[in-house]
Amino acid sequence: MIPDYHIHTILCKHAKGDIGDYRKVACEKSFSEICFTDHAPNPDEYDSKHRMGLAQFPEYKKMVLSLSEDKPPVVLFGVEADYYENCTCFLEDWLAEQPLDLVIGSVHYIENWGFDNPNERSVWDSVDVTNTWRIYFQLVERLADTRLFDVAGHLDLPKKFGYRPSDKDLKEIVQPVLDRIAIAKMAVELNTSGLRKPVNEIYPSAMLLSLAYEREIPICFGSDAHLPGEVGYRFEEALNLAKDVGYTHAVRFSGRHQISYPLP
Repeated sequence: MIPDYHIHTILCKHAKGDIGDYRKVACEKSFSEICFTDHAPNPDEYDSKHRMGLAQFPEYKKMVLSLSEDKPPVVLFGVEADYYENCTCFLEDWLAEQPLDLVIGSVHYIENWGFDNPNERSVWDSVDVTNTWRIYFQLVERLADTRLFDVAGHLDLPKKFGYRPSDKDLKEIVQPVLDRIAIAKMAVELNTSGLRKPVNEIYPSAMLLSLAYEREIPICFGSDAHLPGEVGYRFEEALNLAKDVGYTHAVRFSGRHQISYPLP
């Protein structure tokens, strides 16, 4: 199986299950490698309801590293770190100090609005959808420009509830962002959690993934699992999407270095 590089733990406060059970499911599904990438902490209480506190990070590190065994699946140590205003003041030094295999970069907020939060879904009915996507991708562009992240997570996350611009507008909005992701030598994640959401579609869409392929942006795969049973969720569909677009290889990570491998 292709590696699953997006798995959460109970420390994010919205996932369930013992961390060992996630590895057990990965073993049952014959994964050779998985990476825990729970939400990174910060000292400024940003989005504290959905991530571990800074004082809990040593516990997270111990939990993940304790799963290391001689037999597969290999368990990697990562984080999903959000980009937001002034985040680099902390992340720039902190990420460099951690023995991480992978850092996913994500955007979950536009100012104080958690645009993918079901409790804040109604806000979508009062905003200019196209302009909201434009603002979102401006943040992703800044994320790429920091050079702090290895992977762009769930690239078209704003489509979660079905609100999205026309393909023409989206193509115009996203191309400069993909150019910056390519320059930053980041990968793009095929995240299957969108198949569990109202939009019922993998992140990113086939169109966006095709534009990434044109720029030779590498890919990896993630389930965004918040339950043990979600590990590797519908990866066959993600693999087919990648191949349909033209990808023949993906990348795995070790010590934050990309390693190319052929898709099965």
